[in-house]
Amino acid sequence: MKHINFDNKKVLIRVDFNVPLDDQLHVTDSTRIEKAIPTLKYILEQGGTLIVCTHLGRPKPSTDNAKYSTMHLKDTFSALLRKEVKFVNDCVGDVVSSAVAALKKGDVLLLENTRFYKEETEGEPEFSKQLASLADIYINDAFGTAHRAHASTTTVANYFDKYHKGFGFLMDAEVSNGLKVLHDAESPFTAIVGGAKVSDKIQLLENLIAKADNILIGGGMAYTFIKSTGGEIGKSLCENEFLELAKEILAKAGDKGCKIYLPEDSVSASVFGADAETKVVPSNTISPEWMGLDIGPLAVDAFSKVIMASKTIIWNGPMGVFEFEKFSNGTFAIAHAVAAATKNGAFSLIGGGDSVSAINKAGLEDSVSFVSTGGGAMLEMLEGKILPGVAAIQE
Repeated sequence: MKHINFDNKKVLIRVDFNVPLDDQLHVTDSTRIEKAIPTLKYILEQGGTLIVCTHLGRPKPSTDNAKYSTMHLKDTFSALLRKEVKFVNDCVGDVVSSAVAALKKGDVLLLENTRFYKEETEGEPEFSKQLASLADIYINDAFGTAHRAHASTTTVANYFDKYHKGFGFLMDAEVSNGLKVLHDAESPFTAIVGGAKVSDKIQLLENLIAKADNILIGGGMAYTFIKSTGGEIGKSLCENEFLELAKEILAKAGDKGCKIYLPEDSVSASVFGADAETKVVPSNTISPEWMGLDIGPLAVDAFSKVIMASKTIIWNGPMGVFEFEKFSNGTFAIAHAVAAATKNGAFSLIGGGDSVSAINKAGLEDSVSFVSTGGGAMLEMLEGKILPGVAAIQE
C-alpha cells in the first residue's frame, strides 16, 4: 500500500478482527486486532480517514445475532489504537453513508459485522459495490480470510483500480513469507506436519513432496501412515479409507528424493483423556486397546536432529494432544527445536491455528521467524492454491 497517497482520502480497510469473546462479550484475546494496528496507524499518519470492516463469528441469517456485533470490539479497538473509534450499526445503506459523510480527516469508523448479510459470504457484486462506494481506496489486511471469495475480502476490490487498492502490512508480510517458503526456500528444507487427519493435509503433503528435503509427520495422522506400512496401531486414530493414499505419498516422496520421517515411538494411552494411564512404546506395536497420543522420546530426538540441521522450516499441526499435559511434550519439544534452529540462522514459518497456539503456549512466538495469523489461508497457500483475496489485489 506504500504506493498510495492517503492524504484526505477515505479508506475502506478489511481487517480480521474475528476474536474470541467471553460470556460478558469482552475480548479475551486481542492478538488479531494488535496485528492490524501498524497498518491502521500508518494510514492515519498519512492523512487518511478509516472505515474499518470485519466479520465476527458465524452469525446465522434471521436470528438474534447481537452477540456477534462488532460493537463489542469497539472499546478494545479504541484502546489499542489509542484513538476513539466511532461505530455504526450497519455496514451498507443510508445510515452508513451518513456516518461516513460526517467523518472528519483522521477519524476511524467501525462498521457492523459484514456477515450479518448473506451477500457477504456469497461475494455478491451489488453488496460489494455498496461497500466500495463508501471510500476512495481499498486496503486488505485480513490474511485470515484471504482464502474466501467474500464480498469484503475479494469482490469489493474489483471496484478500485490498481492505484487505489493494496495490501496492508500484515497481509503483505503473510504473503511474502508464504511465497518465500514455497519458491525461495534454502536447503535443507524441512516441513513438520501434524494434526489429526491425513485427509486434511493431502494437498499440503503433495505440494511439499516436490519442494521439501524432509517431512516430519506427527499427530494422529501419523498412525494412518504407520498402519499403511504394516504397523500395529491399536486404537490410535486412523483413516482406513486413506491407507492406500498414504502408501502412495510415501512412494512419491521416495521418487522425489524427499525423506518422510514417521515417529519411531509414541506415548500411548489406555483411554483418550488427561488422566489416562500412559506408556512409551514403538509406534508400530501399540497394544490393541491402547492409542498413540503423542510422539515419544526417540521420535523427539530424531525429529529435533533433522530440524537443527535445516535452513528452512515450516510447521503446520501439533505432534500430539498437547491440550493434555501428559501428551504435550512432543509438541513443545518440537517448538523448542524450531526456536533453536531459528537462533542458528534458519528461517521458520509457523502456519496453522494449533501450531500457533503451541508456539504461543511455549512462549516462543518471538523466537521464530514468522507466525502466521491465518490458519486456513496459510494452509491453502502452502498447498499451492491461489487465494482469492490476494489475487483480487494483484489484478
